[in-house]
Amino acid sequence: MIQIGLSGWGDHDDLYPPRLPARDKLSMYARYFSMVEVDSSFYAIQNQTVYERWLAETPKNFTFVMKAYQGMTGHMRGKSPFATPGEMFQAYLDSIQPMADAGRLKAVLFQFPPWFDCVPEHIRQLRAVRKWMGDLPLALEFRHQSWFASVTKERTLEFMREEGWIHVVCDEPQIGLGSVPIVLQPTSPALTLVRLHGRNAAGWSQGSSPRWRELRNLYRYSREELLEWQEQLQELLAKGTREICMVFNNNSGGDAAGNALEMREILGMPPRELPPRQMDLFAGWETE
Repeated sequence: MIQIGLSGWGDHDDLYPPRLPARDKLSMYARYFSMVEVDSSFYAIQNQTVYERWLAETPKNFTFVMKAYQGMTGHMRGKSPFATPGEMFQAYLDSIQPMADAGRLKAVLFQFPPWFDCVPEHIRQLRAVRKWMGDLPLALEFRHQSWFASVTKERTLEFMREEGWIHVVCDEPQIGLGSVPIVLQPTSPALTLVRLHGRNAAGWSQGSSPRWRELRNLYRYSREELLEWQEQLQELLAKGTREICMVFNNNSGGDAAGNALEMREILGMPPRELPPRQMDLFAGWETE
């Protein structure tokens, strides 16, 4: 089974009629896609009531990929609001408990930063994270090429299988150590995540620019590139994963929703009609 979704639901203007209130966007998003990646859980540990509301606003078969909190992946700048790592992990686990209880937590996504390289210290950290998180489904995304170098690639994949990590296959610019290649190997029979970040090499390396958020994922996939992914998804299924969640994260220019709907069409999924972008001025008029 293949599911298509987006990173977040607030910024995809093509999905919504003009002036739709923000509070109504998730329920409308769920008309187009059956899963979503939640980015807000990276920036702050939310109150349970937030997740309870999202569960109520979406169908029972709608699922969530939750990004791990930034302090859990080494992204946090400045002082942590938690006294210990254990306290931080427990707060996060308590936060997402409604999602887990409802059976609608597809996975917790641990996206580690570009400086998280393949060294013994970081391998120990991954083992500790796996222990802290218990039996929850965990997805692992690397941003440093050392994990998939020729001498480490197979061992990395085997480690992920042994420790119960879901592999996140990435499509991103190839510009040195701070990016990873497309590695079409599942590590969990239950699920593989595919995240498409775009291929904007110039924008990907603009981390010091004040406009880096605008530039990093500014990219629209061509139909030819999406057709290549149709074949690659089938390859992943053939290698033993039962389900793939494909998340489009190329939304700096508003391209993710259009690409995701085009991918649905390529895969033969039922079409979802976009809302009208302007009112029909002649609606309701009758000719004489």
